[in-house]
Amino acid sequence: MRDIGVMLVGVLGHLSLVILTGASLLKKGLYPATGMVTARDEFNALGLIDPGKLVFGGWDIRFGSPEEKARQYLVDTLLIDAGHFRAVADDLKAVERHIFAGTYMNCGKTIGALADTQGCMSQIAARDIFERLRGDIRDFRSRADVDNVIVVNLGSTEPPLPVSEEHHFSPDAVLRCVNDDRQEFLRAGTLYSMAAIQENCAYINFTPSSSALLPGIVRLAENMRVPVMGNDGKTGETLVKSALSSMFRSRNLEVLSWEGFNILGNMDGKVLDDQENRQSKIESKDALLPSILGYTPHTHVHIGYVPSLGDQKTAWDFIHFKGFLEAKMSLQFIWQGFDSILAAPLVLDIVRLVEFALRSGEYGLMPHLASFFKAPLGVHEHRLHEQFRILSNYVSARTDRGPV
Repeated sequence: MRDIGVMLVGVLGHLSLVILTGASLLKKGLYPATGMVTARDEFNALGLIDPGKLVFGGWDIRFGSPEEKARQYLVDTLLIDAGHFRAVADDLKAVERHIFAGTYMNCGKTIGALADTQGCMSQIAARDIFERLRGDIRDFRSRADVDNVIVVNLGSTEPPLPVSEEHHFSPDAVLRCVNDDRQEFLRAGTLYSMAAIQENCAYINFTPSSSALLPGIVRLAENMRVPVMGNDGKTGETLVKSALSSMFRSRNLEVLSWEGFNILGNMDGKVLDDQENRQSKIESKDALLPSILGYTPHTHVHIGYVPSLGDQKTAWDFIHFKGFLEAKMSLQFIWQGFDSILAAPLVLDIVRLVEFALRSGEYGLMPHLASFFKAPLGVHEHRLHEQFRILSNYVSARTDRGPV
């Protein structure tokens, strides 16, 4: 099996650095694949690509060495052994030649303030940015000597983009906005996804940013016969919420209130400290409960930036519910984890399954990947166990096992 290219939007962010380092450590057999869904035995028959055969590159609005940044994050914080890191340092250095200047066009002042403005694409026409992104993909494909490329959006959360039928519901409408430089109807995420699909790349949106997979862009993917899926990776609090809310529904317990308080300190936390950007994340999180419970309890999602936490995230959820004889009770849970450590194996899972879809001639939305996303496109089932069943049935249909 030939190597496949993976271009990450936000390639120098913590999540990307864990993906790059983790894939190399797996390749060398230095760590087990704990946390990867596709490492389970039921996926063996699919013949999924080995993480060691992924060639990485991508874009960022900041500059620097992936090897140096990964060392600062993973070794200096004692997340991995320094000796193990030395074994993969050359692999990380090799990624640097595949990193291109990114864009933060119309992403808000908070994301713009993070950028190394010299060399980044922002104050130029949308069409010029779009064409440069397409050229970057072609350059990467040639330099990396790969036939297929998967683009994964791991960039910072953009402010919500109001969607209109006139500007976003058809491929021609979105492309017209690009050609006419109507930046008020576009964001950076729109340009990355459009460029990827126009270059026959599969595209994954692991962020809450709604601009990345607009209805017209999904239709473009169907026309170009490439796989796409999103939105917003489901890694921590929402993962637990999608399991627990199913329990309340199954036991016919009425949820009165569900309050969620999240604090984190990485770059994601800094961006989400901006109310405009935070709204995209809140909308993604808030949509889950009504879809599972069948009604809308009182709910509040709080996201706070605590710089000293770094990549650690703490979520405290308080659930107030009513049971038999109208008795009111409560459940609380605390989730503490490293955001990037939780998310990285899921990105590798998705890439492996999307590469399989490419080989199998599948295209358009990938509903079997619903369990990986907070707001899975084209899927109305949000109960976690049912989403896992959808994935298991997908695997069964492509092997000699029957459906579950």
